[in-house]
Amino acid sequence: MVRANGAVSLRELARVVQTSEVTVRRDVRALEAEGLLDRRHGGAVLPGGFTRESGFPQKSHLSTAEKTAIADLAAGLVGEGEAIVVGAGTTTQELARRLARVPGLTVVTNSLLVAQALAHANRVEVVMTGGTLRGSNYALVGSGAEQSLQGLRVSRAFLSGSGLTAERGLSTSNMLSASVDRALVHAAAEVVVLADHTKLGSDTMFQTVPTELITRLVTDEPPLHDERAAAELQSLADQGVEVTVAGPDADAPGGDGPPPGSRPRRDMPLPGQRRTQNGGLGPQLRSASALADVPGERGARVADLRRR
Repeated sequence: MVRANGAVSLRELARVVQTSEVTVRRDVRALEAEGLLDRRHGGAVLPGGFTRESGFPQKSHLSTAEKTAIADLAAGLVGEGEAIVVGAGTTTQELARRLARVPGLTVVTNSLLVAQALAHANRVEVVMTGGTLRGSNYALVGSGAEQSLQGLRVSRAFLSGSGLTAERGLSTSNMLSASVDRALVHAAAEVVVLADHTKLGSDTMFQTVPTELITRLVTDEPPLHDERAAAELQSLADQGVEVTVAGPDADAPGGDGPPPGSRPRRDMPLPGQRRTQNGGLGPQLRSASALADVPGERGARVADLRRR
């Protein structure tokens, strides 16, 4: 399955072979020891280390339920009449599909997939960068893309990547993609990173957004056994990143949905204030009830991060 698709999730493997994820995880370790694949949080990929990047067809089949939940939550952060930038990626593509309902929105993007998702939204204006098409992820990269972003100023940038750690921030395995993502960040007052739990604790070759420039992380709840992902979430919050955790999406493919009476949130200690890239104090973590009164964030399910 990994050879055919480039990547595969443990959940999908367990479903196909009709066994538990614990058993699958043990077998994946054995295959990694033989050099046949590389383990990743929540799945496995073909060997390649820091420089390997799966193409869009492979990425689109990984963590689909988690990406749907993240996109649902992130869309609630965007208000009517805003101007934003949206980077390339399968999670940002899911976000774009939901932004089609936001009136008066202007979206600047270097992603053909994001533009396609918004192509028929009659109340959304789409502005595409120039650049050279990178076929593996349908994104425009290179000097043309970067130059078209000069002088641009928007409220928020929504970005994804290949890995996210508290030490280095967001990273990707392709130099051209990283350079354009940095230009997108430079154009935005706030930076929102969309990353499912499989990206937490993973580090790739090129840094795109250092931790101190990440305003908010929208992610999903790591599995109970994934201590490294949980530790990265805690470290990111301690460094001042506003962490928003999406609950399971019952309607998404492969999503089991939350149990009755459960809350799609995760409590974490409240980090202190820090300076943003513009010199001001970064936004503090707020509860769901507080966010309900903030324009552009109405209805968002957020992590209520409190001091323990």
